[in-house]
Amino acid sequence: MTFHGYFRSSAAYRCRIAFNLKGIAPPLVPVHLRRGEQRAEAYLALNPQGLVPALETQEGALTQSLAIIEWLDETHPEPPLLPAGAAARARARAFALAICCDIHPLQNLRVLAYLKSTFGADQAALDAWCQRWIGDGLAACEALLAREPVAPFAFGERPGLAEICLIPQMFSADRFGVDVSGLPRLRALRAACEALPAFADAHPARQPDAEAA
Repeated sequence: MTFHGYFRSSAAYRCRIAFNLKGIAPPLVPVHLRRGEQRAEAYLALNPQGLVPALETQEGALTQSLAIIEWLDETHPEPPLLPAGAAARARARAFALAICCDIHPLQNLRVLAYLKSTFGADQAALDAWCQRWIGDGLAACEALLAREPVAPFAFGERPGLAEICLIPQMFSADRFGVDVSGLPRLRALRAACEALPAFADAHPARQPDAEAA
């Protein structure tokens, strides 16, 4: 396997956590998003969307973080990233999708660049935009967790897909100045995860392509 990612990409961050939980360390090929390397012809041949991450495997290139993570869980089943039981798995997937489909796209670099170039949004407006949608989305995630029994992690005794998606989003919340003080379940989950090497080692600041903000 060869992993193509960017240190600050939430989607690449998710994959790094999943690799670490599975005990896998594919070599990294950095794709610098702010320099536009994702639009290079060679990279577009790998991922026509021009996004990160991409994972090269013996079966071909895989794209989209959730698809990569589910493939990883199917091909390297221990430890499992989803809870036991169809209903619990559906709830865990719903939590992950609430982040990956409804929060993260609105803070994506290309969306912010479009708001800036087309509508003249300055940094204050971009921050307000991100605070609104990240804040609303995380509040919904807090409400989803309120339906679950209190446990060490979101859906049981070990971290999985929910935490893989949550921790990068909490990192983004910090970047954009989102107030998470009213989200006790999410903050507790974050603290539990950050104490684990699999999550700590996946942090953007610890990546070989990391740069100052």
